[in-house]
Amino acid sequence: MTQGPLSGIRVLDLSRVLAGPWATQTLADMGAEVIKIERPGAGDDTRHWGPPFTTRTDGSKGDAAYFLCANRGKKSVELDIATPEGAAIVRELTKTCDVLVENFKTGGLKKCGLDHAALSAINPKLVYCSITGFGQDGPDAHRAGYDYMIQAMGGLMSITGQPDGAPGAEPMKVGVAVVDLFTGLYASNAILAALLHARATGQGQHIDIALFDVQAAMLANQATNFFVSGEAPTRMGNAHPNLAPYQPFPCTDGMVVIAVGNDSQFRALAGALGAPGLGADPRFATNALRIEHRAVMTAELSALTARHSAHALMAMLEAAGVPCGPVNTIDQVFEEPQAKHRGLEVTQARADLSGPVRTVASPIRMSVTPVVYDRAPPALGQDTDAVLGSLKR
Repeated sequence: MTQGPLSGIRVLDLSRVLAGPWATQTLADMGAEVIKIERPGAGDDTRHWGPPFTTRTDGSKGDAAYFLCANRGKKSVELDIATPEGAAIVRELTKTCDVLVENFKTGGLKKCGLDHAALSAINPKLVYCSITGFGQDGPDAHRAGYDYMIQAMGGLMSITGQPDGAPGAEPMKVGVAVVDLFTGLYASNAILAALLHARATGQGQHIDIALFDVQAAMLANQATNFFVSGEAPTRMGNAHPNLAPYQPFPCTDGMVVIAVGNDSQFRALAGALGAPGLGADPRFATNALRIEHRAVMTAELSALTARHSAHALMAMLEAAGVPCGPVNTIDQVFEEPQAKHRGLEVTQARADLSGPVRTVASPIRMSVTPVVYDRAPPALGQDTDAVLGSLKR
């Protein structure tokens, strides 16, 4: 069996929903052994976040699709950690684990004796990662945090959606739980750095990752736009605050996104559309000028692109070296020749389900130690006997 770069690393996963499981799935894809602790009889909340649901071999309803997206490669152990017996088992497992990931409310595991101080006393090398809404300290540390509310509170919704005065104008969330996903990636990066430190020094540490902090970091150029200008960015629909043209344009049969990143690309765009004079227009000579004259430029470009089908327009632009792409539905994404070539769909089997489990492949490509897909997202408690039985030997 192929071994990933984290082969030999053992992770105890006390997290549920998305941010924590996304972090631990990333570690599992890279070869770590991930033991997912789940509530007896219920499991991770997302097993029930449907429809759609999978179908078991007996025809009954299985896990929700949501659960499948973030739990590939893990072992599932049913365990009530709120009981003294369950907490004792977690402490025993901790002795042989390198990493623990949890996303309980701040201080929530202390009453079970499973907080960082208690477990690091058992295993000083332990990398203990806590994922919460607002972090381990501060006036909001006690509050629960969900992706949607953090998108709102952290400013993302204020810059997402149609501008005021346009049809349908209102603050808008992103179509996937991006704060949870970014949080999972920041957490997995921090875990890897802490593992390197632990390997070099024998010293573990406590990682404190907050969704609110991550959302602020995700604002990226929009935050620095504010820091530099003193003005809070606003919703601009599909337009870009710092680049133009950088948005969808109409075709005879839909829309094509055109992403011009520099002045030479704009001139190439104008030439490809049969309007070289547009590229020489002094109003559009630089990116800053194109932003200043965005409305008139967009109108002129739209009139030109609307003459072509999406396929024809993309062929013209690609030949001219202008970045562009279709606005795909999700089913169309996986029909793209590039997606098929890169193997972006992973198909696995699980004994209790009537059909295959299909998930999206990890985007991590490593030349010597590639990611591994050796376990489908687990059935609830399927590994309880094996994992807990090993403690008795």
